[in-house]
Amino acid sequence: MIEYVTLHWIDMTIIGVYMVGCFALGTYTSRYIENAGDFFISGKSLPFWAIAFSIVVSDIGALDFVGVAGNAYKYGVSAANFDWLGSMPAMVFAAFIFVPYFWRSGVFTIPEFLGRRYNSAVQIINALIWTSVMLLSLMIMLWTTADDLVYTILGYKPIYTVWIMAGVTGFYTFAGGLSAVVMTDVVQLIVMYVGGLGLLALSLWEVGGWNIMRAKIEALGPEYTNHFTILLPNSTENPFPWTGIVFGLGIVLAIAYMSGNQAIVHRTLGARSEWDAKAGMLMAGFLKSFIPLMVALPGLCAIVYLHERNLVLHEQDKVIPTMIRMMLPPGLRGLMFAALFAALMSSISGTLSSASTIFVTDIFNKLWILGKKKSLDEKQALYVGRGFTLFLIISSALFAEQISRVGGIYNFIQTILSLFQGPSLAILLLGIMWKRATRWGGLAGLLLGVFFCFILWCVPNLFPAEDPFLFVSMWSFVFSIIVTVVVSLLTPPEPEEKIRGLVWGSVVQDIKAQEALSERVQS
Repeated sequence: MIEYVTLHWIDMTIIGVYMVGCFALGTYTSRYIENAGDFFISGKSLPFWAIAFSIVVSDIGALDFVGVAGNAYKYGVSAANFDWLGSMPAMVFAAFIFVPYFWRSGVFTIPEFLGRRYNSAVQIINALIWTSVMLLSLMIMLWTTADDLVYTILGYKPIYTVWIMAGVTGFYTFAGGLSAVVMTDVVQLIVMYVGGLGLLALSLWEVGGWNIMRAKIEALGPEYTNHFTILLPNSTENPFPWTGIVFGLGIVLAIAYMSGNQAIVHRTLGARSEWDAKAGMLMAGFLKSFIPLMVALPGLCAIVYLHERNLVLHEQDKVIPTMIRMMLPPGLRGLMFAALFAALMSSISGTLSSASTIFVTDIFNKLWILGKKKSLDEKQALYVGRGFTLFLIISSALFAEQISRVGGIYNFIQTILSLFQGPSLAILLLGIMWKRATRWGGLAGLLLGVFFCFILWCVPNLFPAEDPFLFVSMWSFVFSIIVTVVVSLLTPPEPEEKIRGLVWGSVVQDIKAQEALSERVQS
């Protein structure tokens, strides 16, 4: 029978102060929101350090603490590649290729660029995909924290935790938009690092340090042989073989996520200068290099810690909650809860802000233009953005419990992303780098690429991996590149005036193109 923990008054105080602080900061920020530009991209006033902090803490949520640690417990250090190989190189690439381009182009969203570069069909399809994925992500984040963390440790009913987290986070995102998200993220990053590094230090202390821990794990049996191999052989049944990690993750999923994910790029669009946008992404890459230490190594420590207590966990997502419940003393337990809540709330608020921006810019405004023959004005866009934020957080809280049927949540969300990120990156990259890419090429590349992903998933034993999402993303990217190029060459080229300011060279170097694009954005 599970023995639940009763929080000490010190823990309750730490958590309470943190929650009230986030609520107050979000309320304070709302006084500066007057129009859609302020709500969606902070009026282009964000400094590089705030962008960096916000990118890191929004990307690393409670899902990562639970999921990556669980994967490290089950598969070993190869799970850390999602934050080493899967983040830092891709963020450098994004900083120097995509971020300057997006900032100069003046767009609010990635689908908005795709709509200008190709056509409205590509824009709306991409926007619908991302909005659906973000809703699913919100449900996963809420239920992971409520069930796998709070319920496992404290025994509180998950539905109560879901609504408390949704209420606090939804309020300050509704009130302050991106500015509130970024300012609270700065505080949340500090809390997350202190709590995460505290858990790591105590975990290593309990198992006797790195060398002793490694020796004890290797002595447990041959099933732990590859637990300290960062790049696994291609023949492994582990879901992270080196071919999938290097090509599927390093080249496709990582770049697609860091350059084409609205929740990541969104912060750079609100930068006060191009330099701040690039520097923010680069600094975020440096800060993320410490994340695997906090989220993966405690999973390795758990192998020894739990084995010495004759406890075997069959649910990998329960590893970190069990460690917190059994190992942390009062005070540090409250700090760790605050860190996990910080990770959760920052991810939720960032996703809410990005999803509402996509919905208003790329879906609702398109429908509004069809009906009213004109775009939303600034006030109307602000009201719709806040309304959709409220709808999204309530919907995710109502349906969060459905995620309880999914096992291995981290791999589950990676699987969902693999179904469209390869094709999305293909048309995004070609749209920027190749002026001959046409609207029909982009549409065919996106639609057929996503369809190809489902085909790859339906063929059994096609790839040498338990969960083949890395290979699906890699081959769907290659397929979409080929389709886009072939269809583009078979269809008439786009008029020069249509793509002016939308292809890399013209955006970065052509002053006339910049002026034309500025007029287009204002109209």
